[in-house]
Amino acid sequence: MEFYTLENKNGLKLKLTNFGGIVSEIHVPDRDGKMADITLGFDTIDEYVDHNDAYFGALIGRYGNRIGGCKFPLDGKEIGGLYTNSGEADHLHGGKVGFDKVEWTAEEVSGDGYTGVKLSYTSVDGEEGYPGKLDCTVVYKLTDDNEWVIEYEAVTDKPTVFNPTNHAYFNLAGHDGASPTNHEMLINAAFYTPTDDGGIPTGEILSVEGSDMDFREARVYGETIDSEESYISRLGGYDHNWILDKQYGELGLAAIAYDPVSGREMKCFTTEPGVQFYGGNFLDGSLTGKGGKVYNKREGFCLETQHFPDSPNKGHFPATTLRPGEVFKSKTVYRFGVR
Repeated sequence: MEFYTLENKNGLKLKLTNFGGIVSEIHVPDRDGKMADITLGFDTIDEYVDHNDAYFGALIGRYGNRIGGCKFPLDGKEIGGLYTNSGEADHLHGGKVGFDKVEWTAEEVSGDGYTGVKLSYTSVDGEEGYPGKLDCTVVYKLTDDNEWVIEYEAVTDKPTVFNPTNHAYFNLAGHDGASPTNHEMLINAAFYTPTDDGGIPTGEILSVEGSDMDFREARVYGETIDSEESYISRLGGYDHNWILDKQYGELGLAAIAYDPVSGREMKCFTTEPGVQFYGGNFLDGSLTGKGGKVYNKREGFCLETQHFPDSPNKGHFPATTLRPGEVFKSKTVYRFGVR
């Protein structure tokens, strides 16, 4: 296991490891050109192996987010016995040893206007309870357009479900800077999927209109993260899936985060139908990260591009089934700039 460092012609730098496909550093400039590392994480691979319960920077799979009851139907059969690691009965982020905790084969790649690393992993039939041998590749690119590009591809030899994502935590003030709850957030979504107390979607699709879930116009998200609205307060803040206002499969805008102090801006684009905006509610000061920084509650946020949580149990949600002969492809782009 080792680290790989990508750098573009503008001086932006991205550091990753083939353990868990973890992105450990992202260095971008502020409006005055001062560089800062804007993602939470650890200094060493051993710390990621031993202490990354928060999934800092990690690839998530086979199924990002939650599956209710640790089971789901597939072609008339019940697939059960998934690992319980969310509350007392639910499955989270691929299980006990998901994509975030395995060693990927790494190959350095480059092309016109980018450098990158291609990560490959074969998840054997039955791993973490999921059917089918799944061959997966993920390519991380850092482009000269100041973009971090993630390209996912996978095939299977049996029908299965698949919903990968990346769990980077961002703070545009710097990973050790002021709280990102002062950031402005825009989410390109008129609807979201409310959940029960355990974060499992109820199956409803609700409008954001008139609620504190409405980020169609940019606003400081910390002003409503402690909202008393039930679907926010029951989760202790923002940890929800928004249904993006774009055509599924086409690369379109998911969200824009902006730090008015530093001027750093991050735009997120994806081919996925949803994005999980997570405000770091479960960070609690128990993790000491890079340079001795203690990560307290809400000191990082995530924009996890995805299919919806618990989709295998919600027939009206976009399907996550992958079958033999099909090729899963997905792309997400984080574009960095300043104002």
